[in-house]
Amino acid sequence: MSALLTATCAVPAAGAVLTAALPAGSSESRRRATKAVALTVSAATLALAGLVAAQFKTGGPRYQLTEQHAWIRSFGISFSLGVDGIGAVLLLLTAVLVPLVMLASWHDPTPGTGDSVTGAPAPEGQTFESKRRTQAFFALILAVEAMVIVSFLATDVFLFYVFFEAMLIPLYFLIGGFGDRAGGPESDRQRSYAAVKFLLYNLLGGLVMLAAVIGLYVVAQGQGFGTFDLQTLTGAIADGKLVINTNAERALFLGFFFAFAVKAPLWPLHTWLPNAMGEATAGTAVLITAVVDKVGTFAMLRFCLGLFPDASRFFAPAILVLSVIGIVYGALLAVGQKDIKRLVAYASISHFGFIILGIFAMTSQGQSGATLYMVNHGISTALLMLVAGFLISRRGSRLIADFGGVQKVAPVLAGTFLVGGLATLSLPGLAPFVSEFLVLVGTFTRYPALGIVATLGIVLAALYVLVLYQRTMTGPVKPQVAGMADLKARELLVAVPLIALTLVFGVYPKPLTDLVNPAVADTLSQVHKTDPAPAHPVAVPAGGETK
Repeated sequence: MSALLTATCAVPAAGAVLTAALPAGSSESRRRATKAVALTVSAATLALAGLVAAQFKTGGPRYQLTEQHAWIRSFGISFSLGVDGIGAVLLLLTAVLVPLVMLASWHDPTPGTGDSVTGAPAPEGQTFESKRRTQAFFALILAVEAMVIVSFLATDVFLFYVFFEAMLIPLYFLIGGFGDRAGGPESDRQRSYAAVKFLLYNLLGGLVMLAAVIGLYVVAQGQGFGTFDLQTLTGAIADGKLVINTNAERALFLGFFFAFAVKAPLWPLHTWLPNAMGEATAGTAVLITAVVDKVGTFAMLRFCLGLFPDASRFFAPAILVLSVIGIVYGALLAVGQKDIKRLVAYASISHFGFIILGIFAMTSQGQSGATLYMVNHGISTALLMLVAGFLISRRGSRLIADFGGVQKVAPVLAGTFLVGGLATLSLPGLAPFVSEFLVLVGTFTRYPALGIVATLGIVLAALYVLVLYQRTMTGPVKPQVAGMADLKARELLVAVPLIALTLVFGVYPKPLTDLVNPAVADTLSQVHKTDPAPAHPVAVPAGGETK
């Protein structure tokens, strides 16, 4: 039994502990040493993730490199890990983005006027100088990475639940303790509000899921399956050995789906996201929407469809309607935003609508597109948000109206911002286009009316992205941006790999599709769905050649 997956989870977890335990100090040399340790740990995690992907065999069983270690034997709970193609690509996405987030956030954990853990303001007239601020910030990022990786690899339902919930804690501190200070004099209070709202929404979803997890165990144990092992449960359900009453299955499905829809986020459970992304640093915002939120959509594929196939088919039409509403609603609100980061947040709500649309269209094109969308949205949103963070830190404001003419004084910054924007609107030739195309094709074949409405999101995306670029980058140079510096070497080191991935996967997505397609086919078989037959079959003559 290989221990590679355990190592991939353990390295960032141990790195988080090591980073937090480094000697405290306010000198620049100690802060640089702390950052170097955290960055090295994230690079080692990336190397391990690459090794996992290299050892994964596309023609092999769905779950590979599996590990199982007894945990709570009396309840059939184990530390079980396994990677499939969908988990592999999301593992790679996480491992690639975390070191880039660290580089982009290199100067974010600086002493300020708030407590570095709680975000509470310092006493009036005083400045809070935290000697452990840098350690805490980078340790929390590594903790989030470790918990997300376990979530993508867990094949035990209870193990998944534990880390699904645990990741909320470091994120709460990242939002509340290390938030964006470009929000004006009310920023401390706004950060506190955003952090609490994020935590409460997601804890509510988690509590509902916990009830469903317990219910699933009770039902399974009553039929001789006293275990939380995902492969055992899905295999028994597929073989008809574990039969869940229709009403019970639907209730359990809703318990799981509610938690995942909050995390994703799906309209109308989305309202925490604009606050969290708006008040967090750009790096933390990327962790939230490009990494953590993917756990919700990933779990819909792995747990909802695998454990509750009949209920998934029953609720699919309603979920598809909510997805389409989310697509249009998020895009419309993005058009009217005055805050750059909130615009990206509402754009992400629209994009998550596309991902969930592809999942519950239950076609091979739709689910392959949804999985690619998770990866490509992570790359494109990271590019746009991190470059926006560079822009905001220079100006000290998130308001679109405070910019203008940036491309004349910082052309490289403006160019990278444009690439991120064009990727966000799914320009052909860039990675998100392939994903969006597959989702829409997969939806059209089964739900043409919903597919037509969903295309409105593409039109609106072009509107909000191009208007954002026009108002910030073109026109007369405003006096406040006249002396703005262009991107520096560290910032280019963040942007260039993301641009490269956007271009490569835009023209050659085969490495990703080869990984995800077998897992998608297995998921469709679990819900007993096949692609609709073509409306106009191609005639094949006796000679065997198509006309």
